[in-house]
Amino acid sequence: MILKCFPKKIKQLMQHLLHDHYYILPYSYSKVLKLFRKFTFNGEKYEYFYHNYNEAWGNERTIEIPIIKKYVDDYDCDEILEVGNVLSHYFKICHDVVDKYEEAEGVINCDVVDYNPQKKYKLIVSISTLEHVGWDEEPKDPKKIFRAFDNLKNHLTEGGTLVVTVPIGGNPHLDNYLKNGQIKFTEKYYLKRISKYNKWVEFGSNFIPASYGSPYPLANALFIGIYKN
Repeated sequence: MILKCFPKKIKQLMQHLLHDHYYILPYSYSKVLKLFRKFTFNGEKYEYFYHNYNEAWGNERTIEIPIIKKYVDDYDCDEILEVGNVLSHYFKICHDVVDKYEEAEGVINCDVVDYNPQKKYKLIVSISTLEHVGWDEEPKDPKKIFRAFDNLKNHLTEGGTLVVTVPIGGNPHLDNYLKNGQIKFTEKYYLKRISKYNKWVEFGSNFIPASYGSPYPLANALFIGIYKN
């Protein structure tokens, strides 16, 4: 890499400039600059994800996708359930997908609280979907989310894993449930967006209050919950 030819301080300055100014460049350039940008989750370094669909390079998708994709890659197709049709917009997938509203090939249109397949899964994932359950529906039912989580946990195999991402501020009731520990997880992580250039930093396991859409577009903090059966 060219940067290896520069003294350490100059290299660090160049990486800083590339990191903090990528957002104003066209998407095609951001794909090149991603080589210099990484974030940390649970002690591991990840590359930010870049894709044109839903401007995934400029919002919380840029960290959600690589985290969830790493889990998915460790299992066979028939062992995985995805709640909310997200990954298929970025990759070719072969696992089960349940989504109440989105009609697409291979997607099972069913409410997550009613989904009752004749099988259990080793891995269930959900990317920024469960905050809509009982909140962006009529009539509103804030406690419906408890039934959703219970149903998903009941469809895990022994030793199975549930991994969900939830944008803070998208559902005030769910925010309170997470803050008060009313939904049980084996591991909890919070990440926060700290710049207009979409830089994300992990802030531990304590709840982070944040507004959705302010000061930056869409999620300003993200919860990642892992439940092991």
